[in-house]
Amino acid sequence: MTERADDRLSRVAEVVRRPDHSAASFSGDPVVGVDLGTADVVLLVLNHSGEPVLGYLEWAEVVRDGVVVDFVGARRILRRMVDQAEQSLGRKIRTCSTGYPPGTDPDLSVNVVRDADLKIDAVIDEPTAAALALGLSDGIVVDIGGGTTGISVLQGGKVQYSADEATGGRHLSLVIAGANKISYDEAERRKRAPGGAEFLNVVRPVIEKMASIVEAHIRGIDTSLPIILVGGTPQLAGFGEIFEESLGRKVSIPSESLFATPLGIALAGIKTPSNPNGAAVPALSR
Repeated sequence: MTERADDRLSRVAEVVRRPDHSAASFSGDPVVGVDLGTADVVLLVLNHSGEPVLGYLEWAEVVRDGVVVDFVGARRILRRMVDQAEQSLGRKIRTCSTGYPPGTDPDLSVNVVRDADLKIDAVIDEPTAAALALGLSDGIVVDIGGGTTGISVLQGGKVQYSADEATGGRHLSLVIAGANKISYDEAERRKRAPGGAEFLNVVRPVIEKMASIVEAHIRGIDTSLPIILVGGTPQLAGFGEIFEESLGRKVSIPSESLFATPLGIALAGIKTPSNPNGAAVPALSR
């Protein structure tokens, strides 16, 4: 992970959290990425240099374990984001890129995007998208989202192995809800709050299970490859330490790991002279 990549993730977080969602002026067509996650939907707009211009995030459970369980809700959220972005940009958004958990059907996300009246620039699996955002050509990306843990092993800028397991942040929230006799929504709210670390002992077994899932998938793979955790779940204070202890290997977590996958999805749609149509898996070196 490069310093430039970490800085760009911070700028993505800044535009997403900007209260007025205003957009800096730029020329050319916007480059748009849509990430339909288990816990949230993110729409990110870049310029053709890959710099973030505008972004939206809405917490919503429209996808579960790589399956769109609320197609109408997903389309409604996406269309609303597109309309808001068009108003801020002062121009139409006609195309975007999207992603999917490895091992699931990419058409599940593609169909939502197309039903929202957008054409597809590129489709990319989520851990590979995160690697693209991080400028990583050699390493192991573990994308821990709301419902799944995705793993991609990259060497020489190419994906050598990818997998996805149905364990994620949603399972932490279910454990917190059960242990504290509160609703799932309340557990989600408390988990995301700054004091979320108070639940570490309760959710430790789930984190250890995630680490064991990763260990099983990377057993026998070059131990010199760095391991980077992305997604919203690793941002829980203390998560990384438990994961390292259970895995028996050092891991790193970008400061704004929640936005690594949405950024990579958007970057996948950037067109260049050597890649005039975008690409499913663009070159990862930066």
